[in-house]
Amino acid sequence: MSKVAVVYWSQTGNTEAMAKIVAEAAGTEPIECSEFSADKVKEYDALAFGCPAMGDKELDPDFQDLWESCLPELGDRPVGLFGSYDWGTGDWMDLWRQGAEDSGANVVDVVIGRLYPDDDAASELSALGKKLAG
Repeated sequence: MSKVAVVYWSQTGNTEAMAKIVAEAAGTEPIECSEFSADKVKEYDALAFGCPAMGDKELDPDFQDLWESCLPELGDRPVGLFGSYDWGTGDWMDLWRQGAEDSGANVVDVVIGRLYPDDDAASELSALGKKLAG
């Protein structure tokens, strides 16, 4: 089983709930982004990053800084992206995924959910955690 980091930022608790589902399925605990740094990436075999939409096309600025510092350290490790949104169509995730892939990240799955994760999102999040854990 791979050692998995599930790193997230959450404003209202929706993305935190998503992180808990991914982490449980991966056999680990979620890590709030303020407790993580790029130098910790090397300690993990796979990583999941979660951030809600800020507006319809942006990541939270504090999370964005962490993400950008981790990106060069990811190498070929499997990476999952997840997050929640309230309005719009999830464009932020499409942009996030494309930027990650353009930077060479090995994005293996993406999960978005509208507000608090419903049963369908929870199932997808659990599958992401299991996929990353191998």
